[in-house]
Amino acid sequence: METGEDYTDADLHEQVWEQRHFTACAFTEADLRGVSTTGCTFTDCDFTRVDLGESVHASSAFRSCSFDRATLTDSRFSGCTFLGSTFLDCRWIPVSLSDTDFTLASLSGAALRRTTLAGLRFREANLVDADLREADLRGADLTGARLTGAKLTGADLRGARLDADGLVQAQLRGAKVDLDTAIAFAAAHGLVIS
Repeated sequence: METGEDYTDADLHEQVWEQRHFTACAFTEADLRGVSTTGCTFTDCDFTRVDLGESVHASSAFRSCSFDRATLTDSRFSGCTFLGSTFLDCRWIPVSLSDTDFTLASLSGAALRRTTLAGLRFREANLVDADLREADLRGADLTGARLTGAKLTGADLRGARLDADGLVQAQLRGAKVDLDTAIAFAAAHGLVIS
């Protein structure tokens, strides 16, 4: 367990971490390119301007962490959680995300156009003004997500779970939906279905 450690500007690229636990650690501007984590936990850590490009993460947890202007391009996250974490002006594309949980995370303004986000959990997440155009969100859980101004134009939302508020607040022109979502969309916009 590492608590309060300062890794600012550290060169940690291509390291392999397994079952390590970090609490309130600063990774500001650290070079974490190509880092591999398995079963690691990061709680209240600062990843401001960190380079996580080409990194690989399996079953790792990033809880209440801050990613401010971080680089996440070409990184892979599988079975990970970002519970309550904040992302601001991050570079994402391309990124690989599978079986990952963004519950209560803030991704306001995130640029994730054409990204595969199928089956991911965004419960109660802040996706205000996020660019999700043409994203694959099949089976994603967007229950309670804040979607004001979110661009979902052309997105694939078949099997996704969205609240009435999200169906009203997001930009959904050309989105692919299943029958249940189409009915919920109509009801959210005041249509009477009989």
